Amino acid sequence: MRIAFLVPAPDYPEPWRWAYDPEAEVLRQAGAQVDAVPWTEAGDLDAYDLVLPLVAWGYHKDYDRWLAFLDRCEADSVALINPPALLRWNGDKAYLAELADRGVPTVPTMAVEQCCDEDLEEARRRFGSEWLVIKPPISASAHGTHRIGPKDELPHDSRGKPMIVQPLIEEIANTGEFSLMLFGGIYSHAVVKRPKSGDFRVQEYLGGVTLPCKAPPSGAIELARAALKAAPTATSYARVDIVPDDDGVLRIMELELVEPSLFLNHAPDGGASFAHAILSAAGE
Repeated sequence: MRIAFLVPAPDYPEPWRWAYDPEAEVLRQAGAQVDAVPWTEAGDLDAYDLVLPLVAWGYHKDYDRWLAFLDRCEADSVALINPPALLRWNGDKAYLAELADRGVPTVPTMAVEQCCDEDLEEARRRFGSEWLVIKPPISASAHGTHRIGPKDELPHDSRGKPMIVQPLIEEIANTGEFSLMLFGGIYSHAVVKRPKSGDFRVQEYLGGVTLPCKAPPSGAIELARAALKAAPTATSYARVDIVPDDDGVLRIMELELVEPSLFLNHAPDGGASFAHAILSAAGE
């Protein structure tokens, strides 16, 4: 089994480590040959049994190029996991509104094409919340994400841009955000991520902390499965981010189906179920 493991472009500005990537290492231990391939330079992939985008960082910054890559994989029947149709769907956070339309509890989401002050006022009326969060629909790692208070100006980098607008979930500061990992649709493990004091973003580079979670909240696994069932295709790997809203109702914050951190260091089986799901997708 030979796997192309998509990694950032050679000039990607943020540090990353290929020497020990936990997902790649688990696959090697399962007997696969894993090669690092920059996603921006992925030429002929016929020599590979599988292509995994788990470190395809920066795809959101060159999104047209990413979509063209997905189109090529689809046209050439490349064994890309997760499938191109799913990666395409998951790349734009507008999918959250689609999940809500299908009856999956999500953080309420309003998509706007050219964000302006009137959009924020409409969102406040619609959500019944003075505090909002705005973020680009195509983004990662909280880049371009802002908390907007009732008297705050719309940030310059958001004005006139496509954005999604959501109510601020204040409970995140207390309870945190639960990330559930599912491989082949089967629950594996979870972590809880909490922001630093005074912030609402849970990413570690912004001061957040990631902690083990022996058991996610009651109903979280069922919610994760329902959200994945509403996706266009089945998943081989998924991270489902769930938050309790300010009334205690569990809601989908995001589905991470492209290049999520899977926190295999917290997996009870050390990632064996991840490797099994990936290799099974290739018929191994």
